Amino acid sequence: MNQNKTQSLAQLLDLMWKDYSTLNPAALKIHQLFVNSGEKVINDHVAYRTFNHPKLGIKSLSRQIEKHGYIAKGEYFFKEKRLYAQHFEHHDLSLPKIFISELELEKMDSFVQQEVEKMVEQIPNSLIESERILVCGRPWTMTHQVYSKLAATSEYASWVSAFGFRPNHFTVNVNALTQFKDLESINQFVKKNGFALNQAGGEIKGTPADLLEQSSTMAEEVTVQFEDGSFKIPACYYEFARRYEISKGILYQGFIAKSADKIFESTNRKNQ
Repeated sequence: MNQNKTQSLAQLLDLMWKDYSTLNPAALKIHQLFVNSGEKVINDHVAYRTFNHPKLGIKSLSRQIEKHGYIAKGEYFFKEKRLYAQHFEHHDLSLPKIFISELELEKMDSFVQQEVEKMVEQIPNSLIESERILVCGRPWTMTHQVYSKLAATSEYASWVSAFGFRPNHFTVNVNALTQFKDLESINQFVKKNGFALNQAGGEIKGTPADLLEQSSTMAEEVTVQFEDGSFKIPACYYEFARRYEISKGILYQGFIAKSADKIFESTNRKNQ
């Protein structure tokens, strides 16, 4: 890869982190706690959410990373949540994987379909075709009333309606840490410093036999401006992933659908 493209990708990943950490100050605090403990924090993967609308699906977002050398690897199905996902890897495995999921609109009710269509109509094609789509935030108008109604059907749909296109979470690469060797010690460290963890399916999702263990914080609420006022809603979360060897010196790079299914719930509202 030529140097200009590498620089451009580095800049894009930096923009992703800045957008995410600005919206999610809790992640920045946790990141700094690791740094203060003497760690160099490496990112395992970045995740995005979208709709499988012809203009906005995984194929649309992935075009913006494929031109930087990312290629599609695994695919994942979430029947209950009506989601489909793919993850993308760079040939340089020191770079984060990118996990993109999409809501299967054809499986949603007419209200969700109609509201998504209204959102899509407000997005200029120039934005859809630009890398800016990856950090543009919400490119449509949205009321808290509609957000809440969407959430009653799909927490996932409501999150995208409120926050648009931006990293949903970043992930600490546990294998690259030196002071923390397992998720149990990381989870204790995070909780001791006042952050709540996602308990859905257990604090740690996955096992060594699955080749991947994950845990995550619960998304903290941030104030979001809607057309009908300002409201506090869950934003982004921080994840922690430990990978295991599939062969000598080679770590598993994929994801486990049953674990990811529970990780998705890190953005659920408290009182449903």
